[in-house]
Amino acid sequence: MPKNAHAHFMLGLMYQRLGQAQKAIASYEKSTEILLQDEEEVRRPDLLSSVRIHHAQCILQASMGDSFDEELETSEVDEILVKLKSSVESDHRQAAVWNILGLVLLRGGQIQSAISILSSLTAVAPDYLDSLANLGVAYIQSRDLELSAKCFQELLLKDQNHPAALVNYAALLLCKYGSLSAGAGGNVSAGPYLHQKEALAVAKECLLAAVKADPKAASVWVNLANAYYMAGEHRNSKKCLEQAAKLEPNHMPARYAIAVHRIRDAVRSQCSDDQLLWAANEMATVLKEGDPSAVDASIAWAGLAMAHRAQHEIAAAYDTEHINLNDAEERAIYTLKQAIQEDPDDAVQWHQLGLYNICMTRFSRSVNFLKAALARSPDCSYAWSNLGIALQLSDDPSSETVYKRAMVLSSTQQLHAIFSNLGILYRQHRNYEFARKMLLRSLELCPGYAPANNNLGLVFVAEGRWEDARSCFEKALQSDPLLDAAKSNLLKVLAMSKKQ
Repeated sequence: MPKNAHAHFMLGLMYQRLGQAQKAIASYEKSTEILLQDEEEVRRPDLLSSVRIHHAQCILQASMGDSFDEELETSEVDEILVKLKSSVESDHRQAAVWNILGLVLLRGGQIQSAISILSSLTAVAPDYLDSLANLGVAYIQSRDLELSAKCFQELLLKDQNHPAALVNYAALLLCKYGSLSAGAGGNVSAGPYLHQKEALAVAKECLLAAVKADPKAASVWVNLANAYYMAGEHRNSKKCLEQAAKLEPNHMPARYAIAVHRIRDAVRSQCSDDQLLWAANEMATVLKEGDPSAVDASIAWAGLAMAHRAQHEIAAAYDTEHINLNDAEERAIYTLKQAIQEDPDDAVQWHQLGLYNICMTRFSRSVNFLKAALARSPDCSYAWSNLGIALQLSDDPSSETVYKRAMVLSSTQQLHAIFSNLGILYRQHRNYEFARKMLLRSLELCPGYAPANNNLGLVFVAEGRWEDARSCFEKALQSDPLLDAAKSNLLKVLAMSKKQ
């Protein structure tokens, strides 16, 4: 046989297409051996990568046949692990092939099988760090964030500049802590929010190091922008997104992220101007021009819906003359429903349609959509909480039961908002003792939470405790100066206390 790596690779491809996996594996092993003769400088890295990918596919084909869409049976995993151990112990360079095999399984959705392969590989070849990085990613996909964190922490201890570890550990921290929000006026230095602040700081440091190592990677700049946004550093976030756009003008994830940033800016400033029009056009471009294999259609439609929904909500709130409200509403509903049509099992999209209908005061419709979300994700505390709000606004007596269900499912970081809403419900029912207990519990969990202070003030007004009410409204405004309800309530209580 010739000592020609490409010839052996082509021979392997022929055997692979004929379904002769074992012969293909032998050809790929020979090709790899030739390519790695000069281990210090692999002269054909692209060919080596292709050989390893096909080699990994053949290992799976030999064990599973052509059924790649299901998790491996226990016996199949055991068989592969025996081969893995034997292969890597005889030649440590084979670790790369088994690592790719784990990635093939991971990308095919066979997460548990991938975890089995990658965890065994890290045990057999502890110095092959890429497998540890991919194991961390696999744990993220299986939603085991604790084990994922351990993988990335161990990896960073071994190699502080490992690019995949820096980016993925930052992504893990943003995933775990980025959704936490103290809410209006919430004290971020209290309780779990201190951990959030520290986690976001670590995420930023990791991403800054990753950007320094590879300043031309647009995806890293996008992640850094996300970290800055979650930390409330909106200008820095914008700069990072602009840098990503300069580096890769056609990088669809970057364009999507920039459009989302513009939508958030418009919502934050409550200004329905050209920013939202630009964002909607950009989202439409992502849908039309994005590679279907790289762009999730339901997410792209959700982004377009986000832009149209913001246009309509801001225009409706401020009675903007230059926007036709009926047209804006029609676009928002169409795009929200289209996102659902792309993936009817995605509870998030049903949830978003439910929230939109709450904003439009269509509470009965909102209840239906939120129930549809819960049918698909019954343990989502956010959906239960928002269903409670929709039922409460519909004067449905079951809202109390729904709030309590949300409490059972909620993490500590979300509880303050649910206690506050339950306090509002009891206040509306004139059950002031229970209302006060719920609102005080909300403030205990999240000191300074402005809505809780405002509603506690209203409880004190109902009880004729003017000074306590005034103090609560002042605290609410101190935490959130833009809370108009607290401003109005403070003026009223000052006037009423003078009359008394």
